[in-house]
Amino acid sequence: MKNAPTSITSKSGRVFLLNSEEEDARIREGIAADPDTHELTDEELSKLRPLTRLPGRPKSDATKQPVSIRLSPEVVEYFKAEGPGWQTRIDAVLREYVASR
Repeated sequence: MKNAPTSITSKSGRVFLLNSEEEDARIREGIAADPDTHELTDEELSKLRPLTRLPGRPKSDATKQPVSIRLSPEVVEYFKAEGPGWQTRIDAVLREYVASR
């Protein structure tokens, strides 16, 4: 491929550098040497489809209402110190309180 472009520019103006033939050859050698992977065939590439939606956690049956609340720093620090899910734990404590009334 003589005179192959060394870069391409996107519509937004971002420049992407392309691999040289030598770099492509080294990449293909690495793929061939790795028993856990292979280059996709044209048939495999034709079966690929874009994601219709982003993966994520499933929707909850009981949706929560977003609110803004002011809490003392000690309360926030306590719940955050236990790691991710601190807002859910605060919600659980408040639900217990409501249920006991």
